[in-house]
Amino acid sequence: MTSVTIRDLRTRFPAVRDAVDRDGEVVVTEHGRPVMLLRAYVPTDVQPPEVDDYARLRARMPRKLSARARRALDEADRGER
Repeated sequence: MTSVTIRDLRTRFPAVRDAVDRDGEVVVTEHGRPVMLLRAYVPTDVQPPEVDDYARLRARMPRKLSARARRALDEADRGER
């Protein structure tokens, strides 16, 4: 496995990229200690599930009051005046 320093990563990125393409993985070191592992990105075919935003919004909206509950609320408000 190839190892490069952070300085190499900054100054010689094309060479580091070639090393990743060639070896598959490159260890990045800082002060002689490994700190990162670079690998080539492999895309996946997994798609996030479709989310019905309107249905989620409707589920969170308050429900309408029934006529009976509305009348009781009106009567309670009138009684306080």
